Amino acid sequence: MLLAGVVFINLAVLRLNLRLQRATEARAQLLARNAALESSLSTALASGRIQQLAQSRDGLVQADPSSIGYINLGR
Repeated sequence: MLLAGVVFINLAVLRLNLRLQRATEARAQLLARNAALESSLSTALASGRIQQLAQSRDGLVQADPSSIGYINLGR
């Protein structure tokens, strides 16, 4: 009876280890996918690319720095 209990516990531990291994593999895949997505997002949000799209698609141009002024609204 005791031997059957030990075997049952060992099988339960093996099953838990398999589930843990699958979860660890899934986590590693998700981390790799997140890194790839962050990289593509960074590329998509690069300021040079945004400026180029704004100019080519919308006809926007960068303002002359000397034409920019600030207004003091006080407190």
